[in-house]
Amino acid sequence: MTADAADPADLAALAVKPTLHGPTVRLVPLDGRHTDPMWKLCTDEATNRLTGTRTAFTRDQIHRWCTTRAEQPDRLDLAVEDPATGRFLGETALTDVDPDNSSAGFRIALTPDSTGRGIGTETTLLVLRHAFETLRLHRVHLEVFEYNERAAHSYRKSGFTLEGRSRQAHHWDGRYWDVLQMAALRDEWLATH
Repeated sequence: MTADAADPADLAALAVKPTLHGPTVRLVPLDGRHTDPMWKLCTDEATNRLTGTRTAFTRDQIHRWCTTRAEQPDRLDLAVEDPATGRFLGETALTDVDPDNSSAGFRIALTPDSTGRGIGTETTLLVLRHAFETLRLHRVHLEVFEYNERAAHSYRKSGFTLEGRSRQAHHWDGRYWDVLQMAALRDEWLATH
């Protein structure tokens, strides 16, 4: 019997929005105080390219988004902060929770000045630990564009495995790019982390 069969997912725990602490980051529930830095992140062209975001959000839309995250019982949205200063470094989320299959999607977006410093890997590890140890999910999955090599490397380092590739499924910069599907499984991840 696997640990998953003996220890089912606790999706009710998604109603509790935790604060997660790492050596160089703190993940806190996304809320209204994150509106302005989140809006700045959502209007950054480089970030939009990495996330595939085509929507031009207004500040009011971002404010509504940030202020309603705590009410969402089926997802987890967290701000990435510097624990010493409280400065906003980005956001991360567990989304598209599938209770029947005990799985969820993962996403992360960091401010441009927060990349290349290990913040993404540390954040991903904290979220996966919460997903597998507290929520007891079986699987966490994501998609990453082939041109986002830094993110793909961070995901591999964090315990995600490449599962597939949708060839030329994403159009950006005047050409088609592959979309990589990656996932981490609870038993495998816990055995190595």
